[in-house]
Amino acid sequence: MERKLTKEVKIGNRIIGGNHPIAIQSMTNTKTEDVEKTVAQIQALTKAGCEIIRCAVPTMEAAQALAEIKKQISIPLVADIHFDYKLAIAAMENGADKIRINPGNIGSADRVKAVVDVAKERNIPIRVGVNSGSLEKELVEKYHGVTAEGIVESALDKVKLIEDVGYDNLVISIKSSDVMMCVKAHELISDKTDHPLHVGITESGTLISGNIKSSIGLGLILSQGIGDTIRVSLTGDPLEEIKSAKLILRTLGIRKGGIEVVSCPTCGRTRIDLISLANQVENMVADIPLDLKVAVMGCVVNGPGEAKEADIGIAGGIGEGLIIKKGEIYKKVPEDQLLSELRYELENWSK
Repeated sequence: MERKLTKEVKIGNRIIGGNHPIAIQSMTNTKTEDVEKTVAQIQALTKAGCEIIRCAVPTMEAAQALAEIKKQISIPLVADIHFDYKLAIAAMENGADKIRINPGNIGSADRVKAVVDVAKERNIPIRVGVNSGSLEKELVEKYHGVTAEGIVESALDKVKLIEDVGYDNLVISIKSSDVMMCVKAHELISDKTDHPLHVGITESGTLISGNIKSSIGLGLILSQGIGDTIRVSLTGDPLEEIKSAKLILRTLGIRKGGIEVVSCPTCGRTRIDLISLANQVENMVADIPLDLKVAVMGCVVNGPGEAKEADIGIAGGIGEGLIIKKGEIYKKVPEDQLLSELRYELENWSK
C-alpha cells in the first residue's frame, strides 16, 4: 500500500511521519505517581514491542514523577493532560517527550498559548486530541449529531488555534468508539492536513470486542496508507494492546518480523489438547526473534498439508504429533513433549 506522506515529528528518540515505520503505542494504567510500578510496566511493555508510552498526568505529583520515570526507560514518554494547563507545563519541565492535550478543555487562549510557548521553547511536539464523546455542542448542532465531519472540523479548529500562535510541531488524534465514523473521519482529515496522525478506536472495549473493533477500524484506515502511529485501546492488561498492534501491522503486511502462529479451529477428529497447545505456542514464540510461520494443527487430515506450508509445524495424532520442518516430516513426538521440541527447533533454527 502507498503511505500518505506526512510531516516528520521527532518524539524523544523516535521519529514518526514521512516514511518512518508506524510506531506502536500504549498507555500505562498504574498511578503515575508510583514511579516503581510505572517504570516496571513500561519496561515490560518495551520488551513486548511498545515504542512510545503515554502516562496520565492528573496531578502535579504525577507531572514531577515523570523526571524519575524518564531516567529509567528507553522509549519516548508522552504526558496525557486534561483541564489544567499548569500540568502540561510541569510535564514538559520534567522531561516529557510529547504532551497530549485537548485545547478545548485546557482553558482560555492565553492558557493554550502558555503551554505552546513552553513546547516551542523546548521543541516538544503536541498531540492534539479530539474524541467524538467530547465534541462541542455547536458542532453537534451544526451537523445534526456527532459525525465524522464534526470531529474533523473540531480537530482542525484546534490545530489552527496552535498554529496561529506560531507552532506546528503537531500530531493529530481523532477518535471515536464508532468504528465506521472513525474510519470516515480519518479519510476526511487525511486530505486536509499533512500533520502525522495517531490512529486508534477509542474505548473499543474488552479483549474480544476491543480487538475485533480495533482490527476492523485500524485495518480499514491503515490499508489506505493513513496513519503514522497506533494504539489498540483495550480494557485490560496493556501488554495485550502491544500483541494486538503487532499482529494487526503484520497481518496488513506493514511490518515484517516476529513469528506468525496459525492454528486450526479443532473438530471431532482432534485427539490432542490443541487449544491449550496453540495458546502455549503463541506465548512461547513471543520472545523468539525469527521471521517464520509456525502451524499448530490438530489432526492428520489437514494437519500435515497445512504444516508443510509453514516453516515449521505440529500435526496432531492420538496422544502424539508430528514435527514438520521445512515441508518435510521431521520426527514423531509424544504429546507432552511437543511444546519443548518445537521450542528447541526454533531456538536452533539457524544452526
